[in-house]
Amino acid sequence: MREPAQQRQDRIAEVVRERGVARITDLADELGVSVVTVRRDVEELAQRGEVRRGHGVARSLRPVPEQTASGSDAIAMIVPESNTYLTEAVQGAREAAEKAGLRLALHITAGYGGAEEREAVHQALNAGARGLLLSPHWRTQEEADADQSWLSDLEVPAVLVERRPSRTSAIYAVDCVRTDHAYGVHLTLGHLADLGHRRIVLAARDDSPTARVIRAEFAAQTAARGLAKGCRTILSSPTAGPDPRVTDPRALDLAQTVADTRATAVLIHSDMDALVLVRGLQAAGISVPGDCSVVAYNDVVADMGPVPLTAIAPPKAELGRMGVDLLLRRLEAARGGLRPGPTRHLELLPDLVVRGSTVPRAA
Repeated sequence: MREPAQQRQDRIAEVVRERGVARITDLADELGVSVVTVRRDVEELAQRGEVRRGHGVARSLRPVPEQTASGSDAIAMIVPESNTYLTEAVQGAREAAEKAGLRLALHITAGYGGAEEREAVHQALNAGARGLLLSPHWRTQEEADADQSWLSDLEVPAVLVERRPSRTSAIYAVDCVRTDHAYGVHLTLGHLADLGHRRIVLAARDDSPTARVIRAEFAAQTAARGLAKGCRTILSSPTAGPDPRVTDPRALDLAQTVADTRATAVLIHSDMDALVLVRGLQAAGISVPGDCSVVAYNDVVADMGPVPLTAIAPPKAELGRMGVDLLLRRLEAARGGLRPGPTRHLELLPDLVVRGSTVPRAA
């Protein structure tokens, strides 16, 4: 015999009060009803002021003492201050955490080297975080190497997001999820080559692991395609080097470089730099895309310029979601006293989003 709706809702409210937070899917399994039914019940309970709705969860209106003291429902994500690219990853992680009944605490770091990140981790752990999602600055390989010792000593599970240590690193056995940026470069060169472009400039940052992969892959892949002679790499802005406080002499005028190399296409990392550099090209009388096709890398704001830019779009939100999934796997194994299984290094493929800034090379 089916349980009356009011009785079922009373049971849901009691469970939520006891646990502090409960996933909709778990409640459906425990009550033997559909997820749709539980979602409707939670909606009615929320309207009556008995619970609070979250993304895929129902939360108690009153804090649960045990959870408040231990932070047992919290994980933390630590990301660089200036990295707008990771904003969507943070949102994806937040949604996945809420669906799992966890609170995601966000820590922003702005320092140089690992000192501020170590302090952020210390604060997160003191606040009760049971696991960490980490995107260290790692502006240089030396910074990444210097972080090995303290990261390898973490006492809670951690997942690197858009970062992967080298095979010789002490933290190579840490779970990580990142974009396959080599494939992003491959998509760009394939697209431009199909349009007839053979002289391509890369205007790229040099202050992150992503930037270093893009620069290295551009050099390797243009050489493999027999295009290296007509291609060149410059810094995308004077402050896009490892230390933004220092003006980097490797930054050259893009319009002048296009003229000097007779380039017909440019790949620019990142979006913000792309919008600035496209304006510079046009101010110098180089039309986009008539004289020079442009591909931006990141696709955060690439579609917002006067000319919507063709862009490589990493799966930013999915990076955050997958990072939480990897962390949950570790946390659930630890809670059950089980072996967590093998370390996972996941790579997600980016997409090429074609817009109005790339056209066939003029004859």
